[in-house]
Amino acid sequence: MPVLTRLIPSPVVVDISRGALDDLAGLLADQRISASGKLAIAVSGGSGQALSEKLAPVLPGADWYPVADGTIDSAVQLADDIKGKRYDAVVGLGGGKIIDVAKYAAARVGLPMVAVATNLSHDGICSPVSILDNDNGRGSYGVPTPIAMVIDLDVIREAPVRFVRSGIGDAISNISAIADWELSHEVNAEPVDGLAAAMARTAGESVLRHPGGVGDDEFLTVLSEALVLSGIAMSISGDTRPSSGACHEISHAFDLLYPKRSALHGEQVGLGAAFAMHLRGAAEQSGLFTEVLRRHGLPVLPQEIGFSADEFVRAVAYAPQTRPGRFTILEHLNLSTAQIKDAYADYAKAIGS
Repeated sequence: MPVLTRLIPSPVVVDISRGALDDLAGLLADQRISASGKLAIAVSGGSGQALSEKLAPVLPGADWYPVADGTIDSAVQLADDIKGKRYDAVVGLGGGKIIDVAKYAAARVGLPMVAVATNLSHDGICSPVSILDNDNGRGSYGVPTPIAMVIDLDVIREAPVRFVRSGIGDAISNISAIADWELSHEVNAEPVDGLAAAMARTAGESVLRHPGGVGDDEFLTVLSEALVLSGIAMSISGDTRPSSGACHEISHAFDLLYPKRSALHGEQVGLGAAFAMHLRGAAEQSGLFTEVLRRHGLPVLPQEIGFSADEFVRAVAYAPQTRPGRFTILEHLNLSTAQIKDAYADYAKAIGS
């Protein structure tokens, strides 16, 4: 009987360590990504720009491209700027927006992409998706997985702590997303990719159960690994299903309904995940979610990110429209606005607000 295998799209190298940036040039050469050092480096105006001054002397063959924002226009402009210049690879140096722009631009010109994350705000750093703002709000664009992933813990420590906390919310929301995926399998016979689900669930549980905090290298390493594994899980399944369920629908609703007031992605999905677990009657898990979120300084109530209870109820009611065709606990229960309001009151009471 033949042995069957499948190839998993994943980075050639993942370097999560203190001082990882110090050997970026050597890493790229050793892995045959760029022996010549001919690189197009997309850089943000904040942390990325500061790091470019440090890296420029050790990457003499690189050209630096400042990126203004995380829009589709910026991504297309970057692709146009680097097209035809015979680079070995595109490097995204910065936060999630810059990495998403670099992923899209690299895909557009057919070059491998290296992600160098300067914060851990969400799992998009290693995913096969670019989230970019467009004329209709925000869109998800399929792209290849980064060929290399570099996370320097010394750099992460210098990022605003709120961004690290956001990554915690995004990582643990995997558990809620997998529960939604399994629910869709039970109700609609939607196939579940067991390997992708296992990888995403393990990533979420590793962060949820870890006793450390954002000041510990061990915890930052676990969080970094969890976000990378979440991205690979999405590559395995071919979509965002392992990491996106009702939690993300609620977050997308915040973004669309209140575009100038929305909080960080991980803050919103963490809150959405805790509420979604409450909706499915998983009181113990919902309680654990809120306990861990609170311990890390993340919101568990909409008021903690500037929204009223009524605005949260409106976002939950609108959430299913953000991902047509995706089945989660929200679509399953199909609650009226009044029922959502009652459910939220029960949730707030249960977590001791």
